[in-house]
Formats: sequence, C-alpha cells, structure tokens
Amino acid sequence: MKTTLDLPDELVREMKLRALMQGRTLRDLAADFLRQGLRMGALRPATPPPGSRVEIGADGLPIIRGSDDAPSRAMTAEALIALEQDLLTQEDMQRGGLSL
Repeated sequence: MKTTLDLPDELVREMKLRALMQGRTLRDLAADFLRQGLRMGALRPATPPPGSRVEIGADGLPIIRGSDDAPSRAMTAEALIALEQDLLTQEDMQRGGLSL
C-alpha cells in the first residue's frame, strides 16, 4: 500500500544514509523500523533509580542532568545536536564496514 508521511528532513536524511550504508531501499528500511516499533507494544513508564541524574519529563522522555562543571553546560543546543549527529554517522559507518 502506498502512503505519504510528513517527516522531519533530518530524520529522512538519517534513514537514507542508513539504507545506503546497508545496501537496502528506503522503503524496506522504513518498513522494518515500523515493524520493530509495532512489536514494542505499550511502553511502561520508566522510573530512574534513586539518586540518579535522570528524570522522566512530562512527555515521558528522559532528562539527564549534568554536573555544573560538565562541558555540555557550555554548549549550545545546536552544537549538542551536531555532536550527536556526528557520533551517529560514525556509528553507522562502522556498522556498514566503512572507514571513518
């Protein structure tokens, strides 16, 4: 069945990169992601251990509190996102057997 999804550009770029590195079509990769997500079923609310720096936000997503002198405290959100994207790309390249 054909359908149209309105997804964020950065998500589509990441999916295309993964599909390319795995030698798969974007369609097959997206179908596998959806199958995996559907198998997860209803998620249980997470509860961090006592004394943890992790909190669960109102939206159910984790919030990790760093120490006051953590390097990430001085970084902008854009710099943190760029760092995360670089690390994910490196990880994908390693999984694909490509050199860094």
